[in-house]
Amino acid sequence: MGSSALRVAATGPSVLLQDLGRPGLAHLGVPRSGALDAPAAALARRLVGGAADDAVLEVLLGGLEVVLEADPGSGAWVAVTGAPCSVAVDGRAAPHGRAVWVPAGSRLVLGRPASGLRSYLAVDGGLPVAEVLGSRSSDTLAGVGPAPVRAGDRLPVGVRRGEPGNAEVPPARATGPLRLHPGPRSAWCEDPLAALTSGAWTVGADSDRVGLRLHGDPLARRRTEELPSEGMVLGAVQVPPDGQPVVFLADHPPTGGYPVVAVVEEADLWRCAQLRPGERVRFTRAR
Repeated sequence: MGSSALRVAATGPSVLLQDLGRPGLAHLGVPRSGALDAPAAALARRLVGGAADDAVLEVLLGGLEVVLEADPGSGAWVAVTGAPCSVAVDGRAAPHGRAVWVPAGSRLVLGRPASGLRSYLAVDGGLPVAEVLGSRSSDTLAGVGPAPVRAGDRLPVGVRRGEPGNAEVPPARATGPLRLHPGPRSAWCEDPLAALTSGAWTVGADSDRVGLRLHGDPLARRRTEELPSEGMVLGAVQVPPDGQPVVFLADHPPTGGYPVVAVVEEADLWRCAQLRPGERVRFTRAR
């Protein structure tokens, strides 16, 4: 088969290329990036028989339309996971969370999800765009990596390496409160774990891949002096001067100057990728 590609006809609010990201470069000031809902992205890769580090498309609130350009009579396996959206191939409904055959020349359309924010599209063979610092991830904070996907783009499709995994049943998605560990600066606020676990929090409209911004009763600060910049970890709960906590996500800055009073359990971070503005958020202490 000759060179295959996805020709992008429409994107909706945002479509980004994401893989496993750039961990280990914080000392150079480079965020890790990568898929915000990592388990959903990994499932999509497995369903099409892809490699663990294949790039996928992270689609915010649907609206993606692509046409598969390939040799006549050929095609590609694709899978859509994450936020449950409608999937259609040439106007015919296709399953979410399963491998789907897309013939050459067909149009694939992702609708708006009924819940959640981010859906993930994987293609067998991956999307081998040029790497930047060892990754094909788009970093929305520093602008490192591929630019956001736009209508008119042509994304290369790699050579198939495996067979689709249609027998795999997508795991049930967890519910319940986000688990919290104490942070290194918990003494800077009045019993922050108690305040976070007992408070009523809603997701702010300004939340993004950098951080989940929460609104509720402000956390009371014990110390108000300046804090020198220090390293930030994924899932850090930082408290700025207004007392409204921010959970740092994949595109967070490597350093920050506000106290980190807690850290969200790593296994729960994917849920932050799917919380919509206005939704309620609950916390509990990690055991």
